[in-house]
Amino acid sequence: MTSSPTPTPLNCRVAVVLPCYNEALAIGQVLDEFKACLPEAEVYVFDNNSSDDTGAIARRLGATVIPVALRGKGNVVRRMFADVEADVYVMVDGDATYDVTHLREHIRLLQERRLDMLVGCRKDDGKDPQTYRPGHRLGNLMLTGSVSWIFGGGFTDMLSGYRVFSRRYAKSFPAMSQGFETETELTVHALELRMPYAEVDIVYRARPEGSTSKLSTLRDGWRILKTILKLFISERPLAFFGLLAAFLALLSVGIAAPLAWTYFQTGLVPRLPTAVMATGIMMCSALSLVCGAILHTVTIGRREVKQLTYLGIPLHQP
Repeated sequence: MTSSPTPTPLNCRVAVVLPCYNEALAIGQVLDEFKACLPEAEVYVFDNNSSDDTGAIARRLGATVIPVALRGKGNVVRRMFADVEADVYVMVDGDATYDVTHLREHIRLLQERRLDMLVGCRKDDGKDPQTYRPGHRLGNLMLTGSVSWIFGGGFTDMLSGYRVFSRRYAKSFPAMSQGFETETELTVHALELRMPYAEVDIVYRARPEGSTSKLSTLRDGWRILKTILKLFISERPLAFFGLLAAFLALLSVGIAAPLAWTYFQTGLVPRLPTAVMATGIMMCSALSLVCGAILHTVTIGRREVKQLTYLGIPLHQP
């Protein structure tokens, strides 16, 4: 019987960062899998105010546990990137749903192609139809499609919880969200700075028996949609306010057209309040376009600052 060859060590410092909230039933399996596939990595469990034994189990298994009092995955991600120093960051949800068997290959891919972010595109293992529910699939498809339409890019699973980051990405990411909408921010940050990224297929498994998802389809879907809208306004103000200006201009013309026809026929304007309303709407259209142009210059300045911050961060930990 031949033993499997020892994997070639990675030439970088890898930090595994696991966001966890009440994952006592899953965290042991997750840590065992990381020990098996990537024993040289430093593993950090960010305990988001759990009411079960998540933190105690993680400590007993040798992980570094960092408590995060503010609830929400976005708050956890902010602390992850601020508190941990590494060359490569591996972020995986602590619910044992992601197969990390090929993680070493994914890290090598990140290095060889000089990527800043690699995202695991979920593929159902086919054992349980409720593992990746149809409602979640549809919501992911719609939300990912919205981001692709607004910001470009070719993401197919924007909401995946399996990601590998470069040091430059982690230390330049201005995490602002609080909850599950943080994945949207992570995606848009890469697109706005035109960072190199890639997707790889990974197996998505059912949770351990007794473990429940913390994701609310409707509530969190609504919050993600609002985040997309806010990012659309802040990162693409000229496009947003330009669309608004076009809508208001068309509305004004539609209201004023019958009045203009009557005026050309009779020389009278019988509905003066309607004429005033049409004029006001057209003025709002012009103001919207001006606001978009002004905010566009502000956005360019913000983007330049973020780009310089990104370029000023060394690829490897000094």
